[in-house]
Amino acid sequence: MSGLDIEGVVQGHPGLLEARRLAQRIVEILADGKAQDTVLIDVSAVTVIADFFVITTGTTDRQVRALANRVLEELKTSGVEPRRMEGLTDARWVVLDFGDIFVHIFTPMDRHFYNLEELWSRGVTIARVL
Repeated sequence: MSGLDIEGVVQGHPGLLEARRLAQRIVEILADGKAQDTVLIDVSAVTVIADFFVITTGTTDRQVRALANRVLEELKTSGVEPRRMEGLTDARWVVLDFGDIFVHIFTPMDRHFYNLEELWSRGVTIARVL
């Protein structure tokens, strides 16, 4: 997938560009897995818990689980593993914590209910893949 801008490092935060590149790689992996409405949000100026949120939708709990596993497998080949993960059993809302990046994979109903984009609307949307 092309067209994602990876420039624009925030001075004083040397790991931000590396985290941004990884977040954009996750967006690509999700797009390849047919995720729907994937959004990459820079929340680094809004919170200390992460620099980026990736939010996406799988059509069913089965696809949510498959998307999460796809991200985990692809990143593992590069030596990147999550610090924590939650929700794989029910697969209605899976959270993968990669330190500076949180990946949220929802079923449509749960994404609408929790509405993370609104909650983190003070962040900067970097990319959206429909």
